[in-house]
Amino acid sequence: MKELVGSCSVCGREIYCHDGFLNGIVNEDKTISCFDCHEELKGKRDRSSANET
Repeated sequence: MKELVGSCSVCGREIYCHDGFLNGIVNEDKTISCFDCHEELKGKRDRSSANET
């Protein structure tokens, strides 16, 4: 079963729940991001924290 849950807060892509599994990430601020945007943001955070040390 496939249900529309919402859209990515970054790119607007539709995010679905497939058989009980969310096809995205729920962020700390309760928004949803697709996996692609989440990985991109995670990579930016990792690079910026590496530059701080």
